[in-house]
Amino acid sequence: MTAPGVVTGVGAVCSVAGDVAAFEKALRAGTSGFRAVSDDTAEDGVRLLAPLADFDFETALENTATLSPERRDAVRRVGLRAPLPVQATLSACAQAWADAGLDAVPTRPDRVAILVGGSNLTQRYVSDNREVYEEEPAYLPARYALRAQDTDFVAAISEAFHVLGEGYTVGASSSSGNAAVILASRLLAVGAADVCLAVGPMTQFEPAMLAALDKLGVLAEADGEPGEQDVGPRPFDRRRDGFVPGEGAGCVILESPRSARMRGVDTIVELGGVAQAMDGTTLPDPNVHGEARAMAKALDEAGIPVDRVDYVNAHATATPAGDDTEAEAVRSLLRAGRPWVNATKGLIGHCLSAAGVIEAVATVIQMRHGFVHPNPALDRPIDRSLRLVGAEAVTAELHCALSNSFGFGGFNSSIVLLRD
Repeated sequence: MTAPGVVTGVGAVCSVAGDVAAFEKALRAGTSGFRAVSDDTAEDGVRLLAPLADFDFETALENTATLSPERRDAVRRVGLRAPLPVQATLSACAQAWADAGLDAVPTRPDRVAILVGGSNLTQRYVSDNREVYEEEPAYLPARYALRAQDTDFVAAISEAFHVLGEGYTVGASSSSGNAAVILASRLLAVGAADVCLAVGPMTQFEPAMLAALDKLGVLAEADGEPGEQDVGPRPFDRRRDGFVPGEGAGCVILESPRSARMRGVDTIVELGGVAQAMDGTTLPDPNVHGEARAMAKALDEAGIPVDRVDYVNAHATATPAGDDTEAEAVRSLLRAGRPWVNATKGLIGHCLSAAGVIEAVATVIQMRHGFVHPNPALDRPIDRSLRLVGAEAVTAELHCALSNSFGFGGFNSSIVLLRD
């Protein structure tokens, strides 16, 4: 069947890498980016996070090859007056834009669309500026009324890259990144766009949200003192105790197959099928049937039998309930093919709304370079019937991959990526 879209460019910024080339090296080496930091909201005053790795917006932009001088100036102009999360997101978009050759071989700007996955994206910015307002209202930034809205990410991308087609934010809890990819494929399918930027924006939790997640018991505890590196979460390991918030942003450029042919650009992978399914709940409890249903629907849309799946990039947050449920869902649906399974969150943390896009980028990288990345903290697997990747990377030809993203409130999603 005809692919709903092809991937022609990817970009990522996270705790272990500032660009895709560095991300590929970090994935292959199993490099993790976890650190203990001081946090008064934590019970013991220490919080485990995966912060951005030495990110400097202007340096990142200068290092993004093949952007035209005019584009680089436009992105710089927008980014220099923006908060850090928008800067990181623009950097990921610039990488993907350059990778797709959209300056060298442009397309009509009114045929390019933007899908930014996530909601409550500006919560730290709002929290910080609430303190400013309460102390001295006159010091509140004039742009607060614009920056406080999630749509500021869409507007910044539109201005920086002169995108004049459709633009939206789409919220689906922690599966928002996949939701952006899914809706981008829908726009391509109905002919509303020729090129889509599916964007996973960087989000920073505000203190009350971290405290609430602590009360839910879903955050991992730090082992060391502030400033020290930490082994981080342990997806699919018997010692797992919760997820670690990660900072990062990602972008996937999706095009219609016709657009890619007309522009004469290479297809990295095909987006074979996509699916999103609800569980009918407001709770954070994962559901085996909902997760399996999303994977099955995506494979059905792609026309791929379950025994042809080579690899699963699992949602795998390292929460006990979450990992147990996903392991059962993968085992029940895909046991005939025994695909490789790993968890990128075991290296870069849970990048929240951006997770689905960054993990799609990680999947594309592994398919492109023929390996599956390790999970160094996985010593005692919860399910030995799964083909879990351990402490070392494995060389593998990956022709069909599933990338899963699930979220509180019964959100289940899966996308199928294909490579000849």
